[in-house]
Amino acid sequence: MPHKPVYYGEYLQLEKIIDAQKPESFAEGKEPAHDEMLFIIIHQSYELWFKQILFEVDSVINIMNKPQVNDNSPEMQTVVHRLQRVITILRILVQQIDIIETMTPMDFLDFRDMLRPASGFQSWQFKILEAKLGLKFAERHGQEYYTSQLQEKERALIKAVEDGSSVLQMINQWLDRMPFAEDAQYWGEEDFWKTYENIYSSSLAEAEKNNLESFRKLFLHDDPHRALSSKASRNALFIMMYRGYPMLELPFQLLNSLLEIDNQLGNWRYRHINMVRRMIGSRIGTGGSSGAGYLQGAMDKHYIFKEISQLTSFLIDRRKLPVLPVRLAEALGYKF
Repeated sequence: MPHKPVYYGEYLQLEKIIDAQKPESFAEGKEPAHDEMLFIIIHQSYELWFKQILFEVDSVINIMNKPQVNDNSPEMQTVVHRLQRVITILRILVQQIDIIETMTPMDFLDFRDMLRPASGFQSWQFKILEAKLGLKFAERHGQEYYTSQLQEKERALIKAVEDGSSVLQMINQWLDRMPFAEDAQYWGEEDFWKTYENIYSSSLAEAEKNNLESFRKLFLHDDPHRALSSKASRNALFIMMYRGYPMLELPFQLLNSLLEIDNQLGNWRYRHINMVRRMIGSRIGTGGSSGAGYLQGAMDKHYIFKEISQLTSFLIDRRKLPVLPVRLAEALGYKF
């Protein structure tokens, strides 16, 4: 087949993109507000980046949703690579706030009232992203109105995603089947977690003794209110402790990537709160939310991978870690 020429503008559909800014204040009979163009382009950029993040997250879910995922294969490297790309994009989203903050509160007031009820609160792509990562409806701040400003088709999209598979669910399944810390072929009759509990207990200060009860609840009993099973939690902790072994290096990068996604989302929310306070003070948002107050509540509550981050409470000094059986150490090492 002869190759059809591809031209830059047509390939990127620049005519549609460049003509996609329609400032309300530029309408006939109104006084143009110069900074409204910047406001539109910044938010269009956010939505395009959300689309790319969703594209990456979908690919991760598809890989990890297979009946069998080979940990020692390029697939897991692909998962880590794409999650790290998500992290890089999230950093860009945080940095873009520097650009919008070149707009002063008075510049914003030139066109703000023309936007009602439009609001970033209506970004259905961002709500879908949170759900695909693993944020459940029951854990959302402001449940009573978080989809109230959306159109019905957008609500249906979000509901479908909430009923589907998430990254957090896939991580739980993946961790749940990891064999190393509890496989009798490596440990024989030895109970690794009993040994670890004794070492952990002896490492606690008097004021931390309640941590031991938390340890037992978390690692020995499944809790239906938690996203991670007790076994998945134990295996995640095992990965954190023995990440120096080659076989666990990639799993540790995966867990660390999830924590960094939460960190960058937290950074974005923090910068967003400060920007809103600077721009509108204590006034309500154009979409009817409580403005900075709502954003503060979301930042405090919407940590998706918090159960992984909480595991650091149960780490011990690496010099006191139980020595792994020779057979297990070999299984976790390089193979030639």
